[in-house]
Amino acid sequence: MRAIGGLWRWRHNPLRRTSDLVEAWVALAALLLILAAAPVVGSLVGRVAQHSLQQSVRDQRAARHAVTATVVRKLDRSPLDTDPETSSARDLRSRVLADWTAPDGTAHHDVTLAALKSPHHGDHFTIWTDTHGRPVARPLDAATATTHAVLAGFGAALLTAGTVEGTRRLILWRMVLRRYARWDQAWDRAGPDWGRTGTGS
Repeated sequence: MRAIGGLWRWRHNPLRRTSDLVEAWVALAALLLILAAAPVVGSLVGRVAQHSLQQSVRDQRAARHAVTATVVRKLDRSPLDTDPETSSARDLRSRVLADWTAPDGTAHHDVTLAALKSPHHGDHFTIWTDTHGRPVARPLDAATATTHAVLAGFGAALLTAGTVEGTRRLILWRMVLRRYARWDQAWDRAGPDWGRTGTGS
């Protein structure tokens, strides 16, 4: 930012090096790119993600069905059970043997997880199944899909800004290396006795 602020002053400064001016222009270009490109990229990625995720919501709602299951008996929790829900939600679920009827009319009798703290025989609970009655995860809801799309857009904007800033820093690093190389060459030309009386320095 200091380079950008001094850009106009450097244009007329007799002590200004060409690399100073280039550094300032690179910083200004990077700032303009961040301000212009990052929001556009974030918006495009967010829109694409929103369209894709909302399509997934529609597909899942069409393919997944909420059915009512009836508890036959409660089962002991298996230590090998892997539930994708969080641990707090897992604590509210019980492993049960249950009966339910699939959307296609077939009867099912299987082990599943019930959203009941202490299930008893005959208790009813809702599970999600596919058309053939196989248990599936709850479908994605529209609000969650929108949240994920917003996060994707925000992440893409940050990634774009980071890429531009990283490129600016890489250019600056290469310029500094070149400047140091020129200084080394100038020192070599001056020789080991520069500044001494009678050396012509």
